Parts: sequence; structure tokens; C-alpha cells
Amino acid sequence: MRILIVEDEPTLGQQLKTTLEQTGYAVDLSADGEDGHFLGTTEEYDAVILDLGLPEIDGLTVLNMWRRDGKTFPVLVLTARDSWSDKVAGLDAGADDYLAKPFQTEELIARLRALIRRSTGNATSELVAGEVRLDTRSGRVTLDGEPVKLTAQEYKLLSYLMHHKGKVVSRTELIEHIYDQDFDRDSNTIEVFVTRIRKKLGSDVITTIRGLGYSLDDPADAPRG
Repeated sequence: MRILIVEDEPTLGQQLKTTLEQTGYAVDLSADGEDGHFLGTTEEYDAVILDLGLPEIDGLTVLNMWRRDGKTFPVLVLTARDSWSDKVAGLDAGADDYLAKPFQTEELIARLRALIRRSTGNATSELVAGEVRLDTRSGRVTLDGEPVKLTAQEYKLLSYLMHHKGKVVSRTELIEHIYDQDFDRDSNTIEVFVTRIRKKLGSDVITTIRGLGYSLDDPADAPRG
């Protein structure tokens, strides 16, 4: 899952970026509204953390511009303002959640997980496909109840496919959502990660749809004869 943080406080922005990367997200960081708006318009994100008090263009204006342009990614508004009118303004502009500074990082991550879960139609933090389970809270992956160790990129790819279970996901979409902006995006590595995941979780866990991409399905959802 790929996250955009738009936060002009350098220390806080870098702390959030580092923490989210350690949690398993690909993260881009922007320090002003103009650059943040550009990234949100030109790149693909699963969620955005947006400060309201930004230089160049304020957060509310950025949010309004995104929504006007049809951008539907969930947005968590992050700001030092805590009056009810600011909360209403943020939500009316298209924010999906609101967190006032100071805050606990654990709460921000939990709210972020919930936003992504709702936006992808998942009801709980544990994603299930057959005997494979992925807990988005702990980052733990199990097969038949036994823990499976994945690399960071393998986890990101599996997590994205499990969030979009039953859908065909193209290589391009995977590249856009599991790598941050500065990563050397080589499409050939997607096949490498898929092969490694199959070796660890079973050859049939991810299906290749020739010419289209990949799909992860739950055997329990397959039609019965």
C-alpha cells in the first residue's frame, strides 16, 4: 500500500514516513501544498495524510482541488487546529477522518488502516484467502496457522493483492502501489516477487491472468459444481 504524507513540519513528516515504512507501507513525503497537490494528482495512492496548515497552498484548498478532479483516495486530515469548525470544514471538503495534533502515532496508524480497509471493502484487519491470513495490525502472515516470513516487498505485494481479493490487478497498478516515488521501478521484479510468494505460500495462491495481471482468490468463493 502506498501513502502520501503532506506535512510541512520536517521532523514530524520524517518521523511519520519512517514509522509507516517500518509498518510496511511505501511512503512519499511532501512539505508544501503545491507539491503535495501535484503528487496526489499525478501519482497513485491508497491513502493520504494531509496537514491543513501548509505553505504555498493550504490543505483545505488542496483537498477541495483533489475532490473536484475526481480523486477518491481516503484522506486523513492532520492539523494543530482543534475547533469544531475546522473539523467540519475538513470533512465537508472531502476528508474521511480527522486527527488533531498532538496525537499518538499508534492511533494515526490504526485510523489509516481503517481508512484503507473501508476503501477496499474489507471488514476487519485480518485478511483471509483460503489458508493464508495476513494481519495488517502486526504485519504477520500465516499459512495453515504457521507463520511465514516474507521480505518487505513480498509483504507489500501480497498485502495489496489481498486487499483487492478477487480482482485482476495489472503489473502497472502493482508497481504504482508498492513502490514509493524514488524507488527504481522495474516491472520484472513483480514476477520475481510473485514467484517467491508462490514458493512460500503455495503455487496456486496467486493466479496469472495472461495479458492482464494477477489475481488472488479465496477457494471458498469459487463456484461449486
